This record gives sequence, structure tokens and C-alpha cells, in this order.
Amino acid sequence: MNLIKRRAFAQQVGAGALASLAMPLRGKEHDFSADVVIVGASLGGCAAALAALQQGLSVILTEETDWIGGQLTSQAVPPDEHAWIETHGAPKSYRSLRSGIRDYYRKHYPLTKEARHTVFLNPGAGSVSKLCHEPRVALAVLKECFAPYLSGAKLRLLIKCVPVKADVDGDRTRSITVRRNEDGTEQTLSAPYFVDGTELGDLLPLTKTEYITGAEGRDATGEPHAPIERNPKNEQAFTHCFAMDYSPGESRVIDRPKEYEFWRDHEPRLDPAWSGKLLDWHYTHPRTLQRKKLGFNPRGARHDGVVNLWRYRRIVAAGNFEPGAYGSDISLVNWPQNDYMLSSLVDVTPEAKQRAIDGAKQLSLSLLYWMQTEAPRMDGGQGYPGLGLRPDIMGTADGLAKGPYVREARRIKAETTILEQDCGKAYADSVGVGSYPIDLHPTTTGDNYIDFPVEPFQIPLGALLPQRMENVIPVCKNIGSTHVTNGCYRLHPVEWGIGEAAGHLLAFAMAHRTSPRGVRSTPRLLADFQSHLQRAGVELAWPKTS
Repeated sequence: MNLIKRRAFAQQVGAGALASLAMPLRGKEHDFSADVVIVGASLGGCAAALAALQQGLSVILTEETDWIGGQLTSQAVPPDEHAWIETHGAPKSYRSLRSGIRDYYRKHYPLTKEARHTVFLNPGAGSVSKLCHEPRVALAVLKECFAPYLSGAKLRLLIKCVPVKADVDGDRTRSITVRRNEDGTEQTLSAPYFVDGTELGDLLPLTKTEYITGAEGRDATGEPHAPIERNPKNEQAFTHCFAMDYSPGESRVIDRPKEYEFWRDHEPRLDPAWSGKLLDWHYTHPRTLQRKKLGFNPRGARHDGVVNLWRYRRIVAAGNFEPGAYGSDISLVNWPQNDYMLSSLVDVTPEAKQRAIDGAKQLSLSLLYWMQTEAPRMDGGQGYPGLGLRPDIMGTADGLAKGPYVREARRIKAETTILEQDCGKAYADSVGVGSYPIDLHPTTTGDNYIDFPVEPFQIPLGALLPQRMENVIPVCKNIGSTHVTNGCYRLHPVEWGIGEAAGHLLAFAMAHRTSPRGVRSTPRLLADFQSHLQRAGVELAWPKTS
């Protein structure tokens, strides 16, 4: 967009946006402006930033931790994906990200000849994903994507800061103020558009964007799997992940966690009932809700025909690398045993939020200590003292991920709310596709798993548009899904697709001197925008053979 068009559009969106539209990035002391401010460098936030930058917009991107990439990096979770991910069912840019991760291993890591020439390399050979890998590798690839925009002054990246307030005028947000975690310094960020890329939808209450939390009642949505009554506190468990390796013959037992006795004896109070104690090699099967045995063998072997948790989210399979490169496999622990169900992170006091995070950390450390000291072994013994944390893999001092793996957030009241019965339907305003079962983990108010397959689905543009607020766009678990459909729209490739669509949407709306809502409500513009997305490698519908 040239300067004349930018200024003309600024008159439509408000005089306060004029400086933002006359980019490149501008800043005076601690205040900055850009075409788009993205708060939260989650996967969706990163995808939105890249798409906007590629379309010539200037971007300010903020992040609470010092790692961009959200669930793929700072939360350390290998991608949960569908069966067709290698060929279709995600944007071209997402598959490029996956290829970049594999190429990074080929370029920098001492892979075996066989692994190096494996087209669909899975560095960790984990069973949960076709691409289990170290979070630092995804971080490195994302940094490479952003490098030219940082040096070209099109992108300003602000790390270790959180949003604390917003200047809102009616249906429009003028600016967001962020506070640096380290010194409390505040910076005001101005733009014509703001993207909520936070894990919990933190911009929604600040900007007075209407939202919903927890579970809708069945009467409101008609969803067969919705609870009968609405409960805003009924949210999925979150997890504080960690990585560990194994040194047989050594003792790497951590100090006994202060809450260990509680967690060792804890039995979740769920309906239907949990299988027994949380720290156990049994759990409730997500679909049958029957007691199911899990295996654990840090030497990686299969046994008894059950899932070996060591292999489940393994991010380094030592056999894929030259002898001596790794002393052990490295496994990422995001299991039923460290799902924290006791309290929520949403709409609670800062003190209560921190207590919940601390509680989740204590649960994860207690799980590790139990595995090191008391867990029953296949050979009839007790404990694996050679298990040890890998703080270097997590990039933290305590060995736990930089942030909790969040499954549920505040969700906008959207122009389109995606319902369970609509999964798989054709949306006229589709801006992407996804596929995953509806996978709801146990909740803070006592629901057990809800897990069932649904048809491959589309992402409707209306789910990205708040009913009232004009210039705040969600790109994570904060879109217009429900408690139920969030269970399939929250996964890695879908979140990336939502973010990419949002980045293109804002650039398209600015170029055509209209609003995101105007794009959707004008048939000609919507068709042109969807064609633009397809040219950019975004799939809008599933092939009939999937």
C-alpha cells in the first residue's frame, strides 16, 4: 500500500491511526507504532506476523517469554497433526515450516546416513507425531523466517513483556500498553489493527471485546457433547511439560517436591470416574473411559502391546544420530499424569494464576520424582533413578517448559460460532482447513475426557471476527469456537492456518480500504480474498478423497 492510500484509509479508521499507516516502524522513546500490533508470539501470532510482513505491512510482535512459537517452542509440545499432513490439509507455509525443521536437522545435526535420506524425517521417532523434534529447532527456524524483516526494520520484536492496558474508543482500540517483565518499563503500541496472539486471549478483556469462557450449555448450542448447563469455569486441564533423558546406573533423583505427598496420593474426582491415582501406569482411556494400562520403558522397546510413554512424545531418538551424539533418547512429558485439573488460568487474580502455574509445576516434578523413586518397573523393581531433567532442552533453569501448555482460552463472541454439528460443513467464507478429533482433556470442574472423531473441517472467516469490536482479531484458541469445538481447532496446524489467514486479511482489507468485516460482507471482496489466499498456498476445502 503506498503512502497516499495509507493516509486515505487512515481517515476511515481514525486519525489516531495515521502515524501507524505512514510506516516503516516509528518509535519515540518508549512508544511505537506500526500497521499491525500482534500481542503474543504464539504459533498463530507468528503466522499472522509472517503473512502481514510478506504483504508489505510493518509489524510489532510481542512475547511474554524469550522464545517465539508458543506451543511448538516455549510450551515444548511436538505438533499434533492429522494423517494427511505431509501432502495436504494445511497451508503451504505450515508445511514449509515443517520442511525447514527437517532441513535444519540435516544441515546442523550428525544424522545417520539413513536418517539423513529419510524424506519424512522424524528426529524423535515419537509415536504421537510424524515430526517430533526439539523445541529449539523450531525456534531457530522461526527466527530464520523473521530475520530479514528484523534487519529491514519492518518488524519490531519485543520479548519478555505482557499487555497491561488498552486505550479503547467505542468499537475501536487505539493502543495497547505492554510492560516489560524485567524492569516494569511500559511501552505504548499504536496501530490500526491489533491481533490477539496470546495463549489465553489476554487482549479481549483489556480491549472490552466480548468473550466467553468455559463450557456453553447444551440449550445454547445444541451440541450433543456440551454439558447440560453452562459453566464458565469448566475448562480443560493445562500441562507444564518437561524433557528428560535416561542414564542407567546413575542416580539423578531430584529433591523431593514439596507437594509430592499430595500428588502421589491424589485421585482425580471426575465424572465418569478416573481410573484411580493420577501417578500410576493406568489412566482413563479417552474414548472408552475404561481403565487402560500404559507402559513405560526408557530403553525405548515396545512391551505387552501397550503404549510406551517413553516413545510417545520422544523428541530425540538417539538411533537417528551418529553413535555418541546422544547418550540417550530424550522424551517430552506431556502425559495424562501431568494434566493439571485443579484450577483455571483464565479470569482469576494474578495471585491465583501464579498458584495454578506453581501447582502444575509441582505436579510435573512430582511425576518425575515418582518415576525416579517409586514407579513400578517391568522387571518387578521400583523406580528409575537414572531419569533426569534436561533444562538445556527447555531453555530454563528448572528444567520445565517456559510456559504452560494451554488447551483452552477466552473465546470471542464471533460473527460465526463453530458448533460441533457444523464440523465438516462447507463454509462459504472458508479461509483454511484442519482435521483432528474433538479431544477434550479432563476439566477443572470434574468432566473426564470427551474424545470422538469428526469430519475434516474448514475455518470460517466469521469465526475470526468479533461481533462488535472492529480492529481486534484473534488467532489462537480465542476464535469463535465453543468449549467442544475448541477441542479440534486448537492444534498446531489449525492455529497456524488461523494466524496466516488473519495476517493476509488485514493486509487485504487495508489495500482495499475497507475493514475485515467489510471483506466478509461484500461478496466480490470475499471471493477476491479467497482467491488471494489460494494463490498464497492456503487450502480452502478438503479434497473429496480425504
